[in-house]
Amino acid sequence: MELEWLGIGAVALVVLAVLVVALRRRSSDERASRRAHEAAQKREPPVAIGGTYELGVTEFTDHHSGSRVAVGKVEGFVVFTEDVPASVDVGDAIRVRVTSFNRGETSADATFLETL
Repeated sequence: MELEWLGIGAVALVVLAVLVVALRRRSSDERASRRAHEAAQKREPPVAIGGTYELGVTEFTDHHSGSRVAVGKVEGFVVFTEDVPASVDVGDAIRVRVTSFNRGETSADATFLETL
């Protein structure tokens, strides 16, 4: 009987250790994300309104416009691109024109110009 309780206790300790490691990793990722966001708020955007830029599409999302929007980065700066043709896929390179910044200038909105 004592051996069973010992086994149950050992399993409980292993489960607890796995949970602690998982929680630490998540909080570490959250801290890194928060630091990156704070750094982005302090730097000047590497793009200008009206400028044209080339970027790779990393994903598609429904941004504030409610339509399909391509997400990409210019020097680590997030650019949301509207009016992207359905033929464009994740991984494609596109040329865009920046139309505006979000509040805080931590990302920009752009319109699609062409697939590269």
